[in-house]
Amino acid sequence: MLARKQKTVLASLALATLVSACGTADRLSQVGKQPALNAIQDPTTTAGYRPVQMPMPEPVKAHYNPNSLWRSGNRAFFEDQRASQIGDILTVLVTITDEAQIDNKTERSRSDTSSTGTGGALGTAIDTVFLPAGMAASNLASVDTNMEFEGEGSVDRAETLRTSVAAVVLQVLPNGNMVIEGRQEVRVNFEVRELIVAGIVRPEDITSDNTIASEKIAEARIGYGGRGQITDVQQQRVGNQVLDILLPF
Repeated sequence: MLARKQKTVLASLALATLVSACGTADRLSQVGKQPALNAIQDPTTTAGYRPVQMPMPEPVKAHYNPNSLWRSGNRAFFEDQRASQIGDILTVLVTITDEAQIDNKTERSRSDTSSTGTGGALGTAIDTVFLPAGMAASNLASVDTNMEFEGEGSVDRAETLRTSVAAVVLQVLPNGNMVIEGRQEVRVNFEVRELIVAGIVRPEDITSDNTIASEKIAEARIGYGGRGQITDVQQQRVGNQVLDILLPF
């Protein structure tokens, strides 16, 4: 069993070394160069893309009132310019204000004492026949256990993000809701900042200026990060990450 664990650890270290070598070669090729921006692509052609499917009621079709030029659902006298079809663009106003404070403390202790012995005639016989001098059957075994545990942890987090990104309608669901996704990359010197927004929106939540707030996006997926020289030095080395995972102590 121990040999198998050692082989597993060695294999993991070898794999991590190989991955690190590939990543090192790629990083060495980028020395002195700005990080490249990803090419514009159709999200529906990327690996792992799956259309959203769920049971939904039929959409309510727009209708005109008798002897009226006004169409139900419009917010202006002229044609509605809000996003409504695949390929249309709308602006997502991303506003995230997250703050959390958690403080946990746990203390546990346990003490146990037990003893085992044999008395009477049986004890006398055991003392005479089996036990060496100085030992008694009335006190054959004694166990004393004392265990203490104390743990403490705290979380103090505050995050604020306010920005906007244009998203494209990728899919129109049977009830009229739309699946959107938007990507934005900004390169400043040797650092690239990436913003990704995706989710499902209702047409009625899109304002007249063709914008929607991020808190009104269902199944929202919002990612904000970066890559480049600054992000690289903030990350722990691959070897240290592997050791943190594998070392039991």
